[in-house]
Amino acid sequence: MASTTSSQPQQINVADLDLQQLSDVRRQLEEELNHLTNSFAQLKQAQAKFKSCIENVREIKPQNKGTTILVPLTNSLYVPGHLSDAENVIVDVGTGYYVKKSRAQATKYYETKVEYIRTNLDTLQETIQKKQENMSYLVNVMQAKLQQSQTQPTKI
Repeated sequence: MASTTSSQPQQINVADLDLQQLSDVRRQLEEELNHLTNSFAQLKQAQAKFKSCIENVREIKPQNKGTTILVPLTNSLYVPGHLSDAENVIVDVGTGYYVKKSRAQATKYYETKVEYIRTNLDTLQETIQKKQENMSYLVNVMQAKLQQSQTQPTKI
């Protein structure tokens, strides 16, 4: 037996909604915009960290072999160490896994991550812009309905 439900979302003309329904839709749109904006900011931070990693890898040079460096244990805790291998670095590939890579491989890895995040940021920015346009349209409809309700005589 075939299902009568469709996978397509049902479209409703917002001009047909009353003010309370419009207010609910506005609240939902605001929540979505806040979530998307927060996600955008987090992706920007991740991209900045990967760019910082690229710069850090570029700072490791063969002529620095044997020099004392500060090794980060956390974001705010560093310990002194000696650079014994200036050709390879340890890369955090996520979920607690680390991989030894050459400087060139590490740079390529981080550049790939930066580019991947950039494409996601572009897509997310387009989505945010569309949601903002929807919000603007919704506010205009709400204002028009408010003006219309104020100009109409009240029924008793």
